[in-house]
Amino acid sequence: MATHPREKLIVALDYPSLAEAQAMARQLEGLAGCFKIGSQLFAAEGPRALEKLGRYGGIFLDLKFHDIPNTVAGAVAAAAELPGVRFLDLHALGGFEAMRAAVEAVAARKPRPRLLGVTILTSHDERSLRRIGLAGKPEANALRLAKLARLAGLDGVVASAREVRSIRRACGPQFLLVVPGIRPTSAGLQDQVRVATPGDAIRAGADYLVVGRPITGAPAPAAAAAAIVAEIGQALEAD
Repeated sequence: MATHPREKLIVALDYPSLAEAQAMARQLEGLAGCFKIGSQLFAAEGPRALEKLGRYGGIFLDLKFHDIPNTVAGAVAAAAELPGVRFLDLHALGGFEAMRAAVEAVAARKPRPRLLGVTILTSHDERSLRRIGLAGKPEANALRLAKLARLAGLDGVVASAREVRSIRRACGPQFLLVVPGIRPTSAGLQDQVRVATPGDAIRAGADYLVVGRPITGAPAPAAAAAAIVAEIGQALEAD
């Protein structure tokens, strides 16, 4: 688990091209523990994006697999073979069997990526969940899915900071909590709903923070990243 404040920072490189992503990663080298490669960049550039970006830090391959168990297992096994992958994720809404199949797909691999279950996207609120047939508040749904992910053997979950305390209590100190929707007080919400500052998320119990536009869209990305790392450090010292 991360110990130095910068190791807790994962920067989302949500770009349409490798050239743009690599230029940003180069600016941020040494300021982040990992870089997140999502579906946009991976669809545009494929595995070579990992080969190029892995030289600047670890990789969180954020493809959010959501399919039948056999297909998820195959996708996870293939993704685990890619260079530099520290974290992989899949939708917990895919169910226990799919998550268990993912665990079994990489069980024999040493070392292997950490497997994370995506609970409820930070763009959702209670109203939007109701429209897709999920009753109840996002926090309750995320907690239920986190418990299921732990039962299936996943290493942790992706959840908003609002759910971190309850998930930590339910799933224990070793269960990884990766928190997106991080917004410094100076940044706007953009398309996120359930957000938190870096310090608040760390104090709540987050292990890793995923930050994108507040860093990559800042006039001085390296300075923005350094400020977030400093805030993480202050929150850790306060604990």
